[in-house]
Amino acid sequence: MINPMMTASILTTLVDKIGHLPPTLIYVTVGLLAFAEAAVFIGFIFPGETAVIIGGVAATQGHVNVVALCILVPVAAILGDSVGYVVGEKHGHHLLRLPIIRHRRGAIDSALAQLKKRGPMYVFLGRFTAFLRAVMPGLAGMSRMDYKKFLLANAAGGIVWGVGFTLIGYLSGHAIHKVEKYVGRFGIALLVLLVAFMVWHHIHAKRKEQAFEREYAATHPEVNEEN
Repeated sequence: MINPMMTASILTTLVDKIGHLPPTLIYVTVGLLAFAEAAVFIGFIFPGETAVIIGGVAATQGHVNVVALCILVPVAAILGDSVGYVVGEKHGHHLLRLPIIRHRRGAIDSALAQLKKRGPMYVFLGRFTAFLRAVMPGLAGMSRMDYKKFLLANAAGGIVWGVGFTLIGYLSGHAIHKVEKYVGRFGIALLVLLVAFMVWHHIHAKRKEQAFEREYAATHPEVNEEN
């Protein structure tokens, strides 16, 4: 049986270890990961919001400033997405041949279709899905979307996403300390439900992506022959 006090203590220890990292290292790491998610497609490997939330949690220790993070994260994300747009505009069709992207052609084609249909609104919404966040800037550039329209929608999404997930981490860090102080079955149940929801969301997203790929493979047999 899970010991509530032990669970809360582990969480608090993790927060303390993050908080004792050099502040500069925290700022640089969070900023680089937010920037690189779309600029170099690192979002396929490490979703940027994870780093942003960790940065927000570290701010609860006072070693980094939450306001500074709320500025740094959106700026880094917007700049990274602009780089991704340029890369897609100049080299988009070559990027589609990369193995990490080629095996997701079903999802890519679906995203391109939605991008043409919904335009800037889809750019904004794409910021809140890990897969679309990594590829949307490149797809927007490849489809020759007007850069000003892209930048406006992307900046709006970057600000909401960056500030939102930073504050989620910041509030979660404070909540962990409260759980340790006022721990009880209800608090632990909420933590379990939160983790369960995150796991479900990840599995659901993966299954949806796999469904896209199966549908694409069924309608494009030549791709299987190339692979």
